[in-house]
Amino acid sequence: MLFEGVTAAVTEPAVIAVLGVSGQGKSTLLRIIGLLDVPDEGTIRYRGKLAGDGPPHAWRMKVSYVAQHSVMLPGSVEDNLRKVSFLHRQPFDRKLAAELMDKTGLGGMDWSKRAADLSGGEKQRVALVRSLLLKPEVLLLDEITASLDLRSRQAVQELLTEWHRKEAGTLIWVTHDLEQARQTSSRVWFMAQHTLLEQSDSVSFFTRPGTAEAARFLQIGQEVGED
Repeated sequence: MLFEGVTAAVTEPAVIAVLGVSGQGKSTLLRIIGLLDVPDEGTIRYRGKLAGDGPPHAWRMKVSYVAQHSVMLPGSVEDNLRKVSFLHRQPFDRKLAAELMDKTGLGGMDWSKRAADLSGGEKQRVALVRSLLLKPEVLLLDEITASLDLRSRQAVQELLTEWHRKEAGTLIWVTHDLEQARQTSSRVWFMAQHTLLEQSDSVSFFTRPGTAEAARFLQIGQEVGED
């Protein structure tokens, strides 16, 4: 079992950094929330509605997952941008798509280019734009800036911060970049001992971690960052 005894609630729009060493199930937790993996036990609710009470696509329109290794659908970049809207029977907002592409640093991309030929970082950003076009209320982000250079990473962080502020959306963001977590998050979920060991506001977590495991995790992260 990857983890057990995980209990958490998000009562207002937040940017939540999910932190912890590898193997604690951070990505799996996001996939469970996104209804992509099935938990052995427990329940998930959103705005009082139990996950599984309705069709999965209805849940995923509100709670959208973006993977670290983004999968491109067959066809062009534009096909990928249009496909999610088509599947969810929504009109394709080309103007918004162009705006989002520009804000992620892909404003000059040829939309007729084969999506399979994109670099890893380009795929991550196209997948993010694809999800944002659904206008979700919760974004589940799994290391989505891991393949980006510094400039692109900053552009994505700025876009997501703006989205959170303007749309009052919630980000639940798995990252191994502690500086990114400090800069972007309002809360931290720290996973250790195969559970959600700590939940706190970001300032408290980074200045006064509540457990020895979290203190050790931050110390190792600081040492790695200084190398």
